Amino acid sequence: MNYPVPANQVEVLFEVKKSKFIAMAAFANSRESAMAVLDEVKKRYPDARHHCWAYIFGPPSSPVSAAMADDGEPSGTAGKPILNVLQHKNIGDVMIVVTRYFGGIKLGAGGLVRAYSASAQQAIEQLTVREEVTLHTLTVDVDFKHEQFVRHLVQQASGNIADCRYAQQVSIDIQIPVTHVEEIKQQLAPIVNQDIEGQPGDSPDVDSPDVESKQSKLNDSSV
Repeated sequence: MNYPVPANQVEVLFEVKKSKFIAMAAFANSRESAMAVLDEVKKRYPDARHHCWAYIFGPPSSPVSAAMADDGEPSGTAGKPILNVLQHKNIGDVMIVVTRYFGGIKLGAGGLVRAYSASAQQAIEQLTVREEVTLHTLTVDVDFKHEQFVRHLVQQASGNIADCRYAQQVSIDIQIPVTHVEEIKQQLAPIVNQDIEGQPGDSPDVDSPDVESKQSKLNDSSV
């Protein structure tokens, strides 16, 4: 599945009743990368009282993970409004941190919710997005003479070689856009099965019963 993700990092300032809300939106597709964004903000504004945040990972229509934090603000007044903004935008793999400098005038729970929501909204509106291409991993065992052919197929499919191990055969981990997986499997089936059957000089019929029964040599998993 392909979906929009942040292509850049943006920072916006929102002020209300002398309080300053600085929102940063950035790409993050893991807990580690999201916390790295948070650490960056904390270093940039070490004297701020609050660094509230929320993120979603994966496709915006069906995120694989989501989290939020109020960082000392009253429960439900910061992290939740930020997350709510993210959940209503068609952007995945995104982290927003909103830093607050208290201006001396209390905003109340409703005021905080509106301020954090507005800050997150402004940050999202400033983002430039790109398309994230979901990759699928295939592990292929082939004879040495077929390695360049496999590399050529991967290049043509806009994929990449994740790893390559040499023993009696070449074991290649390839990453392919999900839209090309079935096509690549069909193209690889003859040479993969040839090597499994130990007949390097033959090119077995891909429709033969042996192809299906030997398909374990081409293992796949999502990335």
